[in-house]
Amino acid sequence: MDALDAGASSLLRQPKAVWATAGASVVAFMGIGLVDPILPSIAQGLDATAGQVSLLFTSYFLITAFAMLVTGWVSSRIGGRRTLLLGLAFVVVFAGLAGTSGSVAELVGFRAGWGLGNALFVSTALAVIVGAAAGGSAAAILLYESALGLGMACGPLLGALLGDASWRYPFFGTAFLMAVGFLCIAVFLKEQPRPAAKTSLLDPLKALGHGGLASAAASAFFYNYTFFTVLAFTPFVLDMTPYKSGAVFFAWGVLLAVFSVIVAPRLQARFGSLKVLGGSLVLLAADVLVLGYGSHTTAVVCTILSGAFIGVNNTVYTELALGVSDAPRPVASAGYNFVRWFAAAAAPYFAPRIEEWTDLHIPFVVAAVTALVGAAVVVVRRNALTHEAEELESKHATEDGVAVFVN
Repeated sequence: MDALDAGASSLLRQPKAVWATAGASVVAFMGIGLVDPILPSIAQGLDATAGQVSLLFTSYFLITAFAMLVTGWVSSRIGGRRTLLLGLAFVVVFAGLAGTSGSVAELVGFRAGWGLGNALFVSTALAVIVGAAAGGSAAAILLYESALGLGMACGPLLGALLGDASWRYPFFGTAFLMAVGFLCIAVFLKEQPRPAAKTSLLDPLKALGHGGLASAAASAFFYNYTFFTVLAFTPFVLDMTPYKSGAVFFAWGVLLAVFSVIVAPRLQARFGSLKVLGGSLVLLAADVLVLGYGSHTTAVVCTILSGAFIGVNNTVYTELALGVSDAPRPVASAGYNFVRWFAAAAAPYFAPRIEEWTDLHIPFVVAAVTALVGAAVVVVRRNALTHEAEELESKHATEDGVAVFVN
């Protein structure tokens, strides 16, 4: 808690380069939930099914997963600043093209290009913020997590405000905001020192040979399936106007941010990371199950409430994956994210199809089961998840390269 308090006290005293990168990070994370409130509108506008529109998430995160093996290789060769600018340029181009789509197939393809750009950006942003920040890594990480939470909260709100006029406008709006971020980083951010050793494409996969990191990634894989069932499938279940859906997911994002940045560290300090994670996963499973079988009002409440459990889980998973192995943080991050983002790609694809094969309730039953499987992995592999964590904590605290986790 001392590190957290120290980070909070230094949070506002940051150079312009840090604020520029953090601001662009907010917009980058907005892009994840941007399409939530307008999914039904997109389906109607392009005469597509819920399953087809859900591919907007699947293509985005499938590309993101594979890109995690490439981002470290790129940034260790061209530097953090150029990697950020390259990622932003991809997002500007593909988000703008997404707004011009004439079919769901075109939109899915452009969304995949957007995912590549976002992966390049977010996989480098925290390392750049830490390198340029004043007040040490604690303040930098707190600022980054705040940007993440703000982006996840504001994405659905922006999508609702612009999407009420046309489903195309949120994509154009994102392209414009990312272009502003590109200019700010180009002006205010100087090139950061490159890592002493270049990262190979196979390093992240080799890092998964460590039992603790593999266990964290496996548990996070099942958890992410639950997470993205809520994020990508629930809008079709709620069947609300863009404004109302945006308000629901804005409240969801606010809880996610508060519990990620403020509540989770305090729970960890009192009960320990594994107990907090296991308990939160069980509560998330119960919440999702009630969401699937409750009334419309109950579904709205449970959707919002899930943000609290997701916020706690994101924070604890991040710390576990960073501290459990002896791999450099960027390498451990890439391997971990490579595994877990496959579930983020799978859930939006399978949830609507499970509904077609069965009924509306079963996708949430599956999501509840995957959350419980994630908790079971934590319990069964608890020794591997805590092994060497204390010894490695001091080592990681002195590393120059800091990994990023797209929560």
